[in-house]
Amino acid sequence: MGFKVAQVFDIPSVAPDHQKTFDDAGFDAKIEKSFCLSEEDMINATGDADAIIGIATFQPFTRKVIEGLKKCRFIQSMGIGYDQLDVAAATEHCILVANVPDYCLDEVSDHAMALILACTRRIVKLNEVVKSGGWKGEPDLEIQQQVWPSISQLNGQTLGLLGFGRIPQTLVPKAKAFGLKIIVSDPYVPEDVVKKMGLEKVEFDQLLKESDIISVHSALTPETHHMLGLEELKKMKPTAHIVNTARGPIIDGKALYTALKEGIISTAAVDVTEPEPINPDDPLLTLDNFIVTAHSAHYSPKAFKELIDRPGREVMRVLKGEWPVGLLNPQVKEKYLEKWGKTGG
Repeated sequence: MGFKVAQVFDIPSVAPDHQKTFDDAGFDAKIEKSFCLSEEDMINATGDADAIIGIATFQPFTRKVIEGLKKCRFIQSMGIGYDQLDVAAATEHCILVANVPDYCLDEVSDHAMALILACTRRIVKLNEVVKSGGWKGEPDLEIQQQVWPSISQLNGQTLGLLGFGRIPQTLVPKAKAFGLKIIVSDPYVPEDVVKKMGLEKVEFDQLLKESDIISVHSALTPETHHMLGLEELKKMKPTAHIVNTARGPIIDGKALYTALKEGIISTAAVDVTEPEPINPDDPLLTLDNFIVTAHSAHYSPKAFKELIDRPGREVMRVLKGEWPVGLLNPQVKEKYLEKWGKTGG
Protein backbone atom coordinates (compact mmCIF):
# COMPACT_ATOMS: atom_id res chain seq x y z
CA MET A 1 0.00 0.00 0.00
CA GLY A 2 1.42 3.34 -1.03
CA PHE A 3 1.78 6.57 0.90
CA LYS A 4 -0.64 9.49 0.80
CA VAL A 5 0.93 12.95 0.58
CA ALA A 6 -1.34 15.95 1.14
CA GLN A 7 -0.31 19.11 -0.69
CA VAL A 8 -2.44 21.72 1.04
CA PHE A 9 -1.87 24.57 -1.39
CA ASP A 10 -2.87 24.41 -5.04
CA ILE A 11 -1.38 27.57 -6.51
CA PRO A 12 -0.25 27.08 -10.13
CA SER A 13 2.79 29.35 -9.76
CA VAL A 14 4.16 27.42 -6.78
CA ALA A 15 2.65 23.97 -7.27
CA PRO A 16 5.09 21.65 -9.06
CA ASP A 17 4.23 18.17 -10.19
CA HIS A 18 5.40 16.19 -7.17
CA GLN A 19 3.47 13.21 -8.49
CA LYS A 20 5.83 13.12 -11.47
CA THR A 21 8.78 13.31 -9.06
CA PHE A 22 7.47 10.24 -7.24
CA ASP A 23 6.58 8.34 -10.43
CA ASP A 24 9.93 9.05 -12.09
CA ALA A 25 11.68 7.69 -8.99
CA GLY A 26 9.42 4.63 -8.83
CA PHE A 27 8.20 5.75 -5.41
CA ASP A 28 4.76 4.48 -4.37
CA ALA A 29 3.04 7.66 -3.20
CA LYS A 30 0.02 9.63 -4.32
CA ILE A 31 -0.33 13.40 -4.11
CA GLU A 32 -3.72 14.81 -3.13
CA LYS A 33 -4.00 18.55 -3.71
CA SER A 34 -6.23 21.04 -1.92
CA PHE A 35 -6.09 24.66 -0.83
CA CYS A 36 -6.49 25.16 2.91
CA LEU A 37 -6.62 28.40 4.86
CA SER A 38 -8.66 27.29 7.89
CA GLU A 39 -7.99 24.72 10.60
CA GLU A 40 -11.11 22.81 9.55
CA ASP A 41 -9.96 22.59 5.94
CA MET A 42 -6.51 21.51 7.05
CA ILE A 43 -7.88 18.73 9.26
CA ASN A 44 -10.19 17.46 6.51
CA ALA A 45 -7.39 17.42 3.93
CA THR A 46 -4.60 15.97 6.06
CA GLY A 47 -6.18 13.67 8.65
CA ASP A 48 -5.09 10.43 6.93
CA ALA A 49 -1.95 11.70 5.17
CA ASP A 50 1.47 10.16 5.74
CA ALA A 51 3.18 13.44 4.89
CA ILE A 52 2.11 17.02 4.24
CA ILE A 53 3.53 19.75 2.03
CA GLY A 54 2.38 23.26 2.89
CA ILE A 55 3.39 26.86 3.38
CA ALA A 56 3.67 27.46 7.11
CA THR A 57 4.08 31.21 6.84
CA PHE A 58 0.33 31.57 6.34
CA GLN A 59 -1.33 28.15 6.60
CA PRO A 60 -2.45 27.07 10.09
CA PHE A 61 -0.33 24.12 11.20
CA THR A 62 -1.66 24.65 14.70
CA ARG A 63 -1.82 22.27 17.65
CA LYS A 64 -5.47 21.59 16.81
CA VAL A 65 -4.56 20.58 13.25
CA ILE A 66 -1.61 18.47 14.37
CA GLU A 67 -3.71 16.66 16.96
CA GLY A 68 -6.10 15.71 14.15
CA LEU A 69 -3.39 13.90 12.18
CA LYS A 70 -3.81 10.13 12.37
CA LYS A 71 -0.88 8.86 10.28
CA CYS A 72 1.35 11.84 9.57
CA ARG A 73 5.06 11.47 10.19
CA PHE A 74 6.42 14.46 8.24
CA ILE A 75 5.43 18.09 7.51
CA GLN A 76 7.50 19.93 4.91
CA SER A 77 7.04 23.69 4.78
CA MET A 78 8.11 25.57 1.69
CA GLY A 79 10.52 28.43 2.32
CA ILE A 80 12.47 29.49 5.37
CA GLY A 81 9.69 30.88 7.55
CA TYR A 82 7.34 28.68 9.58
CA ASP A 83 5.43 31.26 11.61
CA GLN A 84 2.20 29.24 11.72
CA LEU A 85 3.72 25.83 12.46
CA ASP A 86 3.51 24.58 16.04
CA VAL A 87 6.84 22.74 16.20
CA ALA A 88 6.35 21.78 19.84
CA ALA A 89 3.02 20.10 19.10
CA ALA A 90 4.51 18.23 16.15
CA THR A 91 7.37 17.04 18.34
CA GLU A 92 4.94 15.75 20.97
CA HIS A 93 3.20 13.71 18.25
CA CYS A 94 6.42 12.24 16.82
CA ILE A 95 6.13 14.22 13.58
CA LEU A 96 9.22 15.51 11.82
CA VAL A 97 8.93 19.10 10.56
CA ALA A 98 11.25 20.80 8.12
CA ASN A 99 11.70 24.03 6.25
CA VAL A 100 14.05 24.93 3.38
CA PRO A 101 16.77 26.68 5.42
CA ASP A 102 19.13 27.38 2.54
CA TYR A 103 16.48 28.88 0.27
CA CYS A 104 17.16 32.35 -1.20
CA LEU A 105 20.14 33.18 1.03
CA ASP A 106 21.92 35.11 -1.70
CA GLU A 107 18.72 36.61 -3.06
CA VAL A 108 17.56 38.12 0.23
CA SER A 109 21.02 39.24 1.30
CA ASP A 110 21.52 40.84 -2.14
CA HIS A 111 18.16 42.56 -1.76
CA ALA A 112 19.03 43.83 1.70
CA MET A 113 22.28 45.24 0.34
CA ALA A 114 20.37 46.86 -2.52
CA LEU A 115 17.95 48.50 -0.07
CA ILE A 116 20.87 49.73 2.03
CA LEU A 117 22.34 51.35 -1.08
CA ALA A 118 18.96 52.77 -2.09
CA CYS A 119 18.67 54.44 1.31
CA THR A 120 22.18 55.81 1.61
CA ARG A 121 22.58 56.87 -2.02
CA ARG A 122 18.94 58.06 -2.38
CA ILE A 123 18.56 56.09 -5.60
CA VAL A 124 14.76 56.02 -5.68
CA LYS A 125 14.37 59.73 -4.91
CA LEU A 126 16.89 60.76 -7.57
CA ASN A 127 15.15 58.55 -10.12
CA GLU A 128 11.77 60.13 -9.28
CA VAL A 129 13.19 63.65 -9.54
CA VAL A 130 14.60 63.01 -13.00
CA LYS A 131 11.47 61.26 -14.32
CA SER A 132 9.25 64.07 -13.08
CA GLY A 133 11.31 66.65 -14.97
CA GLY A 134 13.13 67.93 -11.92
CA TRP A 135 16.63 67.72 -13.40
CA LYS A 136 16.72 71.08 -15.13
CA GLY A 137 20.37 71.87 -15.36
CA GLU A 138 23.91 70.81 -14.66
CA PRO A 139 24.71 71.66 -11.99
CA ASP A 140 21.17 71.53 -10.61
CA LEU A 141 21.07 73.56 -7.42
CA GLU A 142 17.63 72.27 -6.37
CA ILE A 143 18.81 68.66 -6.43
CA GLN A 144 22.03 69.60 -4.69
CA GLN A 145 20.18 71.45 -1.95
CA GLN A 146 17.24 69.09 -1.44
CA VAL A 147 18.58 65.58 -2.14
CA TRP A 148 22.35 65.58 -1.89
CA PRO A 149 22.51 66.48 1.83
CA SER A 150 20.87 63.15 2.67
CA ILE A 151 23.28 61.08 0.54
CA SER A 152 26.10 59.33 2.39
CA GLN A 153 28.95 56.95 1.71
CA LEU A 154 28.94 53.47 3.23
CA ASN A 155 32.62 53.16 4.07
CA GLY A 156 33.09 53.60 7.80
CA GLN A 157 29.40 53.50 8.73
CA THR A 158 27.99 50.97 11.19
CA LEU A 159 25.56 48.32 10.04
CA GLY A 160 23.52 46.71 12.80
CA LEU A 161 22.18 43.24 12.07
CA LEU A 162 19.05 42.47 14.08
CA GLY A 163 19.04 38.70 14.01
CA PHE A 164 21.96 36.57 12.85
CA GLY A 165 20.69 33.53 11.01
CA ARG A 166 21.83 32.29 7.62
CA ILE A 167 20.68 35.29 5.59
CA PRO A 168 22.47 37.99 7.61
CA GLN A 169 25.54 35.76 7.79
CA THR A 170 25.44 35.64 3.99
CA LEU A 171 25.10 39.44 3.94
CA VAL A 172 28.23 39.98 6.05
CA PRO A 173 30.94 39.61 3.35
CA LYS A 174 28.88 41.72 0.94
CA ALA A 175 28.53 44.50 3.50
CA LYS A 176 32.19 44.27 4.50
CA ALA A 177 33.17 44.81 0.88
CA PHE A 178 31.59 48.28 1.14
CA GLY A 179 33.66 49.08 4.21
CA LEU A 180 30.84 48.79 6.74
CA LYS A 181 31.55 48.07 10.37
CA ILE A 182 29.09 45.40 11.48
CA ILE A 183 27.54 44.77 14.89
CA VAL A 184 25.05 42.04 15.74
CA SER A 185 22.16 41.67 18.18
CA ASP A 186 20.68 38.19 18.54
CA PRO A 187 20.12 36.63 21.99
CA TYR A 188 19.91 33.12 20.51
CA VAL A 189 23.22 33.09 18.64
CA PRO A 190 26.36 32.30 20.71
CA GLU A 191 28.94 35.06 20.86
CA ASP A 192 31.64 32.81 19.42
CA VAL A 193 29.60 32.40 16.21
CA VAL A 194 29.59 36.18 15.83
CA LYS A 195 33.28 36.52 16.72
CA LYS A 196 34.29 33.86 14.18
CA MET A 197 33.04 36.21 11.48
CA GLY A 198 35.04 39.09 12.93
CA LEU A 199 32.00 40.92 14.29
CA GLU A 200 30.89 42.34 17.62
CA LYS A 201 27.83 41.09 19.46
CA VAL A 202 25.91 43.83 21.30
CA GLU A 203 22.69 44.27 23.25
CA PHE A 204 19.58 45.48 21.43
CA ASP A 205 19.74 49.01 22.87
CA GLN A 206 23.37 49.41 21.85
CA LEU A 207 22.50 48.29 18.31
CA LEU A 208 19.78 50.95 18.15
CA LYS A 209 22.04 53.72 19.39
CA GLU A 210 25.21 52.93 17.42
CA SER A 211 23.92 51.79 14.03
CA ASP A 212 23.86 54.06 11.00
CA ILE A 213 21.85 51.35 9.24
CA ILE A 214 19.81 48.57 10.83
CA SER A 215 18.98 45.53 8.73
CA VAL A 216 16.21 43.38 10.23
CA HIS A 217 16.58 39.59 9.95
CA SER A 218 14.79 38.26 13.04
CA ALA A 219 12.16 35.56 12.92
CA LEU A 220 8.61 36.69 13.69
CA THR A 221 7.63 35.43 17.13
CA PRO A 222 5.46 36.85 19.93
CA GLU A 223 8.71 38.24 21.35
CA THR A 224 9.71 40.06 18.15
CA HIS A 225 6.25 41.31 17.16
CA HIS A 226 6.50 45.15 17.00
CA MET A 227 9.89 44.99 18.71
CA LEU A 228 10.73 48.13 16.75
CA GLY A 229 8.16 50.60 18.04
CA LEU A 230 8.34 54.35 18.50
CA GLU A 231 10.31 54.09 21.75
CA GLU A 232 12.96 51.97 20.01
CA LEU A 233 13.07 54.11 16.87
CA LYS A 234 13.66 57.21 19.00
CA LYS A 235 16.89 55.62 20.25
CA MET A 236 18.26 55.54 16.71
CA LYS A 237 20.30 58.32 15.12
CA PRO A 238 18.24 60.91 13.19
CA THR A 239 20.46 60.13 10.18
CA ALA A 240 19.90 56.35 10.49
CA HIS A 241 18.23 54.06 7.98
CA ILE A 242 16.25 50.88 8.62
CA VAL A 243 15.90 47.97 6.20
CA ASN A 244 13.52 45.04 6.68
CA THR A 245 13.66 41.88 4.56
CA ALA A 246 12.39 39.61 7.36
CA ARG A 247 8.75 39.98 8.45
CA GLY A 248 6.58 43.09 8.37
CA PRO A 249 5.12 42.91 11.90
CA ILE A 250 8.57 43.16 13.48
CA ILE A 251 8.27 46.91 12.88
CA ASP A 252 5.24 48.83 14.16
CA GLY A 253 4.01 50.52 10.98
CA LYS A 254 2.34 53.44 12.74
CA ALA A 255 5.49 54.11 14.74
CA LEU A 256 7.58 53.91 11.57
CA TYR A 257 5.37 56.50 9.87
CA THR A 258 5.76 58.88 12.80
CA ALA A 259 9.52 58.35 12.90
CA LEU A 260 9.92 59.03 9.19
CA LYS A 261 7.48 61.94 9.09
CA GLU A 262 9.02 63.71 12.08
CA GLY A 263 12.65 63.05 11.14
CA ILE A 264 13.32 60.72 14.05
CA ILE A 265 15.12 58.50 11.52
CA SER A 266 16.13 59.25 7.95
CA THR A 267 14.85 56.49 5.70
CA ALA A 268 13.18 53.08 5.72
CA ALA A 269 13.29 50.49 2.95
CA VAL A 270 11.20 47.35 3.42
CA ASP A 271 10.36 44.28 1.41
CA VAL A 272 7.73 43.16 3.91
CA THR A 273 4.79 44.97 5.50
CA GLU A 274 1.90 44.53 7.92
CA PRO A 275 -0.47 43.54 6.39
CA GLU A 276 0.60 42.17 3.04
CA PRO A 277 -0.08 43.57 0.56
CA ILE A 278 0.22 46.99 2.15
CA ASN A 279 -3.04 48.93 2.27
CA PRO A 280 -3.20 51.40 -0.64
CA ASP A 281 -4.17 54.16 1.80
CA ASP A 282 -1.32 53.44 4.24
CA PRO A 283 0.22 56.85 5.05
CA LEU A 284 3.70 55.36 4.67
CA LEU A 285 3.11 55.36 0.92
CA THR A 286 2.89 59.15 0.93
CA LEU A 287 6.47 59.55 2.19
CA ASP A 288 9.43 59.98 -0.13
CA ASN A 289 11.77 58.53 2.50
CA PHE A 290 9.91 55.20 2.51
CA ILE A 291 10.73 52.46 -0.03
CA VAL A 292 8.75 49.23 -0.41
CA THR A 293 9.42 46.31 -2.78
CA ALA A 294 6.38 43.99 -2.57
CA HIS A 295 7.89 40.94 -0.81
CA SER A 296 10.19 40.15 -3.72
CA ALA A 297 13.56 39.74 -2.00
CA HIS A 298 13.40 35.94 -2.09
CA TYR A 299 12.98 35.60 -5.81
CA SER A 300 15.29 34.46 -8.57
CA PRO A 301 14.45 31.80 -11.18
CA LYS A 302 17.17 29.52 -9.79
CA ALA A 303 16.09 29.84 -6.16
CA PHE A 304 12.41 29.47 -6.97
CA LYS A 305 12.95 26.26 -8.95
CA GLU A 306 14.79 24.73 -6.01
CA LEU A 307 12.04 25.86 -3.64
CA ILE A 308 9.25 24.19 -5.57
CA ASP A 309 11.17 21.04 -6.50
CA ARG A 310 12.63 20.17 -3.10
CA PRO A 311 9.48 19.24 -1.09
CA GLY A 312 8.79 16.15 -3.18
CA ARG A 313 12.39 14.98 -2.81
CA GLU A 314 12.28 15.59 0.95
CA VAL A 315 9.05 13.60 1.34
CA MET A 316 10.65 10.68 -0.47
CA ARG A 317 13.75 11.01 1.71
CA VAL A 318 11.73 10.80 4.94
CA LEU A 319 9.33 8.06 3.85
CA LYS A 320 12.34 5.99 2.77
CA GLY A 321 13.77 6.30 6.27
CA GLU A 322 16.20 9.24 6.05
CA TRP A 323 16.20 12.56 7.90
CA PRO A 324 15.09 15.71 6.03
CA VAL A 325 17.67 18.38 5.19
CA GLY A 326 15.89 21.20 7.03
CA LEU A 327 14.80 19.31 10.15
CA LEU A 328 13.49 21.79 12.73
CA ASN A 329 12.96 19.40 15.64
CA PRO A 330 15.93 17.03 15.86
CA GLN A 331 14.99 16.29 19.47
CA VAL A 332 12.15 14.09 18.16
CA LYS A 333 14.47 11.60 16.42
CA GLU A 334 14.58 8.98 19.17
CA LYS A 335 10.81 8.88 19.70
CA TYR A 336 10.25 8.97 15.95
CA LEU A 337 12.39 5.86 15.47
CA GLU A 338 10.54 4.10 18.29
CA LYS A 339 7.20 4.83 16.64
CA TRP A 340 7.95 4.49 12.95
CA GLY A 341 11.18 2.51 12.77
CA LYS A 342 14.19 3.41 10.65
CA THR A 343 12.35 2.94 7.37
CA GLY A 344 9.16 4.65 8.52
CA GLY A 345 7.28 1.39 8.91
